[in-house]
Parts: sequence; C-alpha cells; structure tokens
Amino acid sequence: MLATMDAMEMLQASDELAAMVIESVVFEDYRMARNRLNESPEAQAKVERFKKVKLAHEEVQRFGKYHPDYTSVSKEIRVAKRELDKDERIMAFKQAETELESLLNELSAVIAHTVSPSIKVPTGNPFFDSMSCSGGCGSGKGCSCG
Repeated sequence: MLATMDAMEMLQASDELAAMVIESVVFEDYRMARNRLNESPEAQAKVERFKKVKLAHEEVQRFGKYHPDYTSVSKEIRVAKRELDKDERIMAFKQAETELESLLNELSAVIAHTVSPSIKVPTGNPFFDSMSCSGGCGSGKGCSCG
C-alpha cells in the first residue's frame, strides 16, 4: 500500500512539474515560435524543399562521388540548408527549441542527481554531462561513483 501511495504522489508531482513547464516563459516562447513557423507559407516551403533535397542527398551519398548527380545534389543541399539557416522564423524556432530542450535537460539532471549523484544523465550538453560520473571510477578522475 505504501509503494502505491508513493507512486501516486510521484505521478501527481510529475503532473505538477509538467504543468509548470507548460506555463513557463520558455515553453510559451517555444509555442509562439513554432506557431509563427507553421503559419508561414514561405518558411514551410523552405522546409519542404530541404526535405526533398535531403532525400536526394541521402540517395546520392550511398554511392558518394561516383553518383552522376553527386556534385549538383551536394551543392543543392548546401543552398537549401543556407536558406533554412537564414530564415528568421526558422532561426527563432530553433533557438526556442534549444532553450526548451536545455530546460528539460536541466530538470532531468536535477531529478536524477536528487535520487543519486552517480546517476548518469546523457544530455548532449557538456555542462550537465560533467555533473555525472563520466569515465567511471577507473578513469582516475576522482569521481564519486560507488
């Protein structure tokens, strides 16, 4: 019975945490950037063009420089990628997405390290990865595993 109550309390706490994230400025910025991106026919056309070129590029990559369209497709994907990178709506969305991801990574790390400081939380962010026990106890880094 006690384990069931603990599980229920954890589920309720996780729902409250999720609600706080959804009500945060970071999530609101993400939502607004996503909506602006989705509502822009120009940006959507750039995204669709990039997806098509990416498929062609993946096909060409199977054969590498020996594919007859290698040079043209390689150039075309660079141009399409540059168009994506220069679009203000796409840039704003990527930035907002990265900030939301950082918030979620930070929350994951805090939760994991509250449970145990030796829990590894892969985040792709060197700051948070350094908080975990990377390299193991045999690495000579003086970590606190075990």
